[in-house]
Amino acid sequence: MWTDPRIARLLTLISGGLRPPAGVERIVLAIGMGALCHTVFAAGVLAMIVAIFFGLSQSLGTVPWPWAVLANGALILQFPLAHSVLLTERGRRLLARLIPGPHGATLATTTYAIVASTQLLALFALWTPSGIVWARAEGAAFWLLTTAYGASWLILGKASFDAGAEVQSGALGWMSLLARIRPVFPDMPVQGLFRLIRQPIYLAFALTLWTPPVWTPDQLALAVSFTAYCVLAPRLKERRFAARYGAQFARYRARVPYMLPKLTNDRTNAQ
Repeated sequence: MWTDPRIARLLTLISGGLRPPAGVERIVLAIGMGALCHTVFAAGVLAMIVAIFFGLSQSLGTVPWPWAVLANGALILQFPLAHSVLLTERGRRLLARLIPGPHGATLATTTYAIVASTQLLALFALWTPSGIVWARAEGAAFWLLTTAYGASWLILGKASFDAGAEVQSGALGWMSLLARIRPVFPDMPVQGLFRLIRQPIYLAFALTLWTPPVWTPDQLALAVSFTAYCVLAPRLKERRFAARYGAQFARYRARVPYMLPKLTNDRTNAQ
């Protein structure tokens, strides 16, 4: 287990953080950014879990209708747009400049997680509910959908771990700064759920959108919009992977399907 690179990377970061080199300002900055990152991350994820579970029927937004349509539309668009832009080379340079001083580049993954989590928190906390509820599951249907919803989140957590928990959570930046080491990004993910499909994170996120026990026009708008994003956005990610990993990614792409697992193995297909 300890030789698993997914765990070994985390242990290296934790070990370095437990014995940080001297530098009070650096240590304070690292711990402060870490606390902010994980607080906002937890708040954003919790808001998302609760809001989707109730079909976006409960939130804090109070924009009057019909202006709420524009406000909610802006909340939907702001996340995928910024999410995709900040993953580009220009976006990474911007993230490195958001923290003044010499540590901006090291903290880039932490800064990115703070921005993305704040976007999610804004989306789900500031949404203005329509007040219309189409369906609310009860009895066995409620427990079936709730189980599917919970399973979708567990799959999302597993996929995030397989991709590199330290990157997905924003821990890589602040923990590397604390240990005063260069951030080491995971190699191209091929373990765990990435053995079955190339985009398990996006698939799992899409599953969370379609399994809540409460359905409203709000939830349908979110599900359709973000599912389209989950299907299309990884194409940009795969272009970056193709440029970065070349033949390694080409072989992986030829062997592993995009988002839907194969129902039969290659040997069965050949027969």
